[in-house]
Amino acid sequence: MQLRRTLPIALALALALIAPAAASAAKKPGATTGSAASITPTTATLNGRVDPNNAATTYFFQLGTTSLYGVNTAVTAAGGGANGAAVSVPLTGLAPATTYHYRIVAQNRLGITRGQHKTFKTKPQPLGLSLAATPNPVAPGKPTVLAGQLTGTNNASRDIVLQSNAFPYLAGFQPVGNAVVTDTAGNFAFTLLSVPVTTQFRVYIAQRPEIASAPLVVGAALRVGTGKKKTARYRHSVTVRFRGSISPQYDGGRVSIQKLSGGVWVEKSNTVASDAGDSVSRYEKSVRIQTSGKFRIVAEATGAYATGVGRTVVIKAPR
Repeated sequence: MQLRRTLPIALALALALIAPAAASAAKKPGATTGSAASITPTTATLNGRVDPNNAATTYFFQLGTTSLYGVNTAVTAAGGGANGAAVSVPLTGLAPATTYHYRIVAQNRLGITRGQHKTFKTKPQPLGLSLAATPNPVAPGKPTVLAGQLTGTNNASRDIVLQSNAFPYLAGFQPVGNAVVTDTAGNFAFTLLSVPVTTQFRVYIAQRPEIASAPLVVGAALRVGTGKKKTARYRHSVTVRFRGSISPQYDGGRVSIQKLSGGVWVEKSNTVASDAGDSVSRYEKSVRIQTSGKFRIVAEATGAYATGVGRTVVIKAPR
């Protein structure tokens, strides 16, 4: 009778010991693909959930522009506990307005689990316009090329309109010539045959005039002629007379005589331009020079014309 009573008790104890072991037995991981978040034209965050199921587990996301994926994110440890946890991976360098396919994959020593297939689409890249001139500045009345790019989603085959606003900038921006069409990369260019005075330029999309470039100032630089003549010699120095013309007319404008020193142009003297006719001014200034070097003449201007710089000349002084 004693044996009959002890057998059920022993069996119950054995079952009690086996049950926790069975409940904590390791198995292959669980993996759930979540939604993508924080989506921009070039970035996104992939979310998911991984359950290690009591075995050391790692996970990664598969990603691509088709359901074949093609790219894996870095393998990341998810621990080895009994409870699942949310995971996420940030993405960068994505293409704007593009659909991406993805899923999460988890793996441990007991197997691999692939989450469900999902997709997300990056946002379009906002359109933007840039503009530059080559050369800039130019001599008054000389040509230049305005080139730029329309960046963003759907930037090809768009009509671009050029506008100008000449100094003193009172007339406002006015259309210049015909519109041009962007190429497959969004590039465009306008050739200007003449820039008479310093002028502001800008471009905009014909169908969306609210998308415009920042104003670009193309300077019409004064033309500076540079003449020099040694008028006196001393033991350790020499006097040089600088003279020349400035056009268009620049009467009363400041003229700077500069020397290159340590890679920087430094003013050695200055004078004022005087009248020399209807469309030209002249300058003349004698300067005593004690050390040899490179010199130039700068006609400092504001307003209708940009500052003009003459050619660089070399002057040797006695040692």
